[in-house]
Amino acid sequence: MLATLGELPPAAEDGAWAYEMKWDGVRAIGYLDGGSVRLVSRNDRDVSVSYPEVVAQAADVGPRVGGVILDGELVTFDDRGRTSFALLQERMHVRDPAAARRLAERIPVVYLVFDVLHHDGHLVVDRPYRERRELLDALAAAGLDGPPGSAWRVPAPLRGEGRDVLAASREAGMEGIVAKRHESRYRPGRRTPEWRKVKHSRMQEVVVVGWRAGEGRRAGGIGALLLAVNDDVGLRYAGRVGTGFTEAVLADLAKRMRPLARRTSPLGHEPPRDQIRDAHWVEPTLVGEVTFAEWTSDGRMRHPSWRGLRPDKSPSEVTREEPQ
Repeated sequence: MLATLGELPPAAEDGAWAYEMKWDGVRAIGYLDGGSVRLVSRNDRDVSVSYPEVVAQAADVGPRVGGVILDGELVTFDDRGRTSFALLQERMHVRDPAAARRLAERIPVVYLVFDVLHHDGHLVVDRPYRERRELLDALAAAGLDGPPGSAWRVPAPLRGEGRDVLAASREAGMEGIVAKRHESRYRPGRRTPEWRKVKHSRMQEVVVVGWRAGEGRRAGGIGALLLAVNDDVGLRYAGRVGTGFTEAVLADLAKRMRPLARRTSPLGHEPPRDQIRDAHWVEPTLVGEVTFAEWTSDGRMRHPSWRGLRPDKSPSEVTREEPQ
């Protein structure tokens, strides 16, 4: 189930909503059975091998809570206790078990569980959120919620009025909050306003469709990525991003895009010529995420900054996000 970008519910409706922190990580469905777990990303990839510390702790967690299907977020924390998508980037692409174990010692990942989809042989997605939350709290007390420093945690819901919760999340340096209607059912695969993500800054998933060469210290390499989002016709040009990269990230992107090179544009619309001059086109298979200031009248993002690749997202699901 996916949240819709939106505003806080009206203060008069606060009692009908629960508030959770918006964690800056990647979603994962956890299939926990006895002492084993399988972690599956939003695009149905088994990512268990990338997070051996989460898998290992299942041997301790599973026998305490039985067979369950869980929804949650895989996150990393920086030295100030804030979730860090930049650190998580180093873990998301690793598929070699030995390399994943080495990285787990340096950049530990925590599975933050916030919903229950199946319990004791029964689907519970048609129960209202408040009942699923009560079930999750009972599982947390039984052992699903580990002590500080463990790889499995069940964050407590946030107390107070929505505006105060949102202000507290900003003060804590977090991305924002998620508001969930108490009576909402869990709708697998659907984006619904019954879950609302309220962010402090605008973010947008994007499809990488090409790149332009750099100048100066970036001469001979990537200067900017060309970005697009889907609409009714196909991929529409959404701007270019040339900031937010480290040298290591640029090198990794160049390596990934090299086998994706193509001679023609993959866009479904004719983009502005000045924006695509000397463009190097690629197959539209890589999904990333940027922060930006606003959308311009011609459908481009103003002042975008690169956050990282999103291997958990599919290009076909990338559309322009607007608050509802």
